[in-house]
Amino acid sequence: MKRNIQRAIFAAGCFWGVEEVFRNTPGVVDTRVGYTGGLLKNPTYEDVCRGDTGHAETVEVTFDSAKVTYEKLLDVFWNLHDPTQYNRQGPDVGAQYRSAIFYLTEEQKSKAEKSKARLDASGKYHDEIVTDIAPASDFFEAEEYHQQYIAKKGGETCRV
Repeated sequence: MKRNIQRAIFAAGCFWGVEEVFRNTPGVVDTRVGYTGGLLKNPTYEDVCRGDTGHAETVEVTFDSAKVTYEKLLDVFWNLHDPTQYNRQGPDVGAQYRSAIFYLTEEQKSKAEKSKARLDASGKYHDEIVTDIAPASDFFEAEEYHQQYIAKKGGETCRV
């Protein structure tokens, strides 16, 4: 079977739990946590936590599209957080915890928009879905201690 390696970037709150879910999704070959969507070059965790850089905590997902589709990754994304919470997820508050899909291609943009519209029309949520769908800017890899944090600490998730 031919491998077709692609990348996707998602933001859905604290990147530790988001990475763990994607890391354990069949067809995903690698994950990295980092920062996307801001103006500061090479931001640190402390920079992003201040909330004034414009970055979101993100997960870069490298996947084999012969084993998992981008649409399936979108389903995983929608189901692992509340896309109606503006600039927060649970107890984590600030634009760095926003819900966002950072597309890398026009095809990803189209699929993300259609997926969001389907979810919106489904009636699953009473509130509006506030997830941003935006072109990916530079992805800055987070510090090593953040990579696979949940797996290193022996937890299942960081959700409260």
